[in-house]
Amino acid sequence: MNRFRFSRSGANNAQQSANASPFDDLRSPVESVRPVAPRSPVPPSLHDDTRDERDLIEAVQSQLINETDTSGRREPEYYARRIAELVTEHLEQSGRVVSERERNRLIRLAQSELLGLGPLEPLLADDTVSEIMVNGPHQIWIERNGKLQETDARFIDEDHVRRIIDRIISPLGRRCDETTPMVDARLPDGSRVNAIIPPLAINGSTITIRKFSRIPLTATDLITRGTASPELMELLRACVLGRLNCIVAGGTGTGKTTMLNVLSSFIPDDERIITIENAAELQLQQRHVVTLESRPANIEGRGEVTMRDLVVNALRMRPDRIVVGECRAGEALDMLQAMNTGHDGSMTTLHANSPRDALRRMETMVMMAGMDLPLRAIREQIASAIHVIIQLERLQDGSRKIVQVCEVTGMENDVVSLSDLFVFQQQGVRDGKVVGRIVPTGIRPRFLEKLQQMNITLSPQVFGAVIPGVR
Repeated sequence: MNRFRFSRSGANNAQQSANASPFDDLRSPVESVRPVAPRSPVPPSLHDDTRDERDLIEAVQSQLINETDTSGRREPEYYARRIAELVTEHLEQSGRVVSERERNRLIRLAQSELLGLGPLEPLLADDTVSEIMVNGPHQIWIERNGKLQETDARFIDEDHVRRIIDRIISPLGRRCDETTPMVDARLPDGSRVNAIIPPLAINGSTITIRKFSRIPLTATDLITRGTASPELMELLRACVLGRLNCIVAGGTGTGKTTMLNVLSSFIPDDERIITIENAAELQLQQRHVVTLESRPANIEGRGEVTMRDLVVNALRMRPDRIVVGECRAGEALDMLQAMNTGHDGSMTTLHANSPRDALRRMETMVMMAGMDLPLRAIREQIASAIHVIIQLERLQDGSRKIVQVCEVTGMENDVVSLSDLFVFQQQGVRDGKVVGRIVPTGIRPRFLEKLQQMNITLSPQVFGAVIPGVR
């Protein structure tokens, strides 16, 4: 087991969780005193399949609680070994004859239930799964290779799902109950978790986990997967080295954070980088990185630290680069001001369906800052601050592609002007796969002069120029 969480179910704060016994949240594995929404019926086959397993887990749990009460807390590895021993002992005492393979399965099941996240553990360990979606106790979906599929995994009942939610959020000092029925959290490996419970979730408690990649993707990986071309990655690398301000835009699940990780990998090691996120997801490999994470208000409505607060504070931390995980509201104004006041080379992501929509969203978010600025002043700020917009899209076959790269060229009358540098040309669909490639438009960007001043040169082939004698 590599994912141990010892917490008190429904803890109000992190201190209570730290003082709790590792099995306080498991003293009643199939019962709960909390009122919950009406339970959806359990499929008949699950009653017979799980009764013996539940009895076994209850027996092992009861003995572990008694041992913990008398001997005190021990290391997680001890409990994993002790669970394996107790499962074996109970199987022998019951007279059940099981194979070695079945015994190991029951051990893993008991360890997952008592120390981990129950039926979600195998899915979290599967590197091919990128997202896990729990729709109530009896329906668990996953995303694999960009496609959704239902799994055979199940929770016992609604209370079981609620205990898993508590086990995730209690160590963070967070809570999810009838007064606070929605919560965002993060697993120890960095995976992002959202949970929403009844009465807001009619079909039962719902969990969505955006898994954290153990090995960050590189520019080479994106080229191999067809997300980008070598020429495009050469251009983006030059933009980062040339300290151009970049926006990564796209819909949900299009790979914006992955692209931001790849772009940040081009930042030189001798620069101080400050990252600002709602939930820490970026995986920067440089040594000089400061990671900041926003904080929601507590149960009394106090103590909130917003993204905007962190952006303002980051300006006092002597950053060479500011990387904002995602702009969603008024922090866009502070981000633009930072870009316009000497903090070149900053990067962020935002939700938008096209580069033009990204500019409109940026205008809207600046207005959300509460400053009564004229629209033309906002657009002038955007036109002078942002240099490159990278648009991502998830295509019908589930693949994620860069579909457009634009340069912000300035203002024309009252409109921010854009110039396409690369566009994705789809040639059709073959065997369920989208066939196409990202190609240069042949337009040479205006920021080349700035790159040349920094001694950064790009081959004419990057922009689609044909060199005699070169194929």
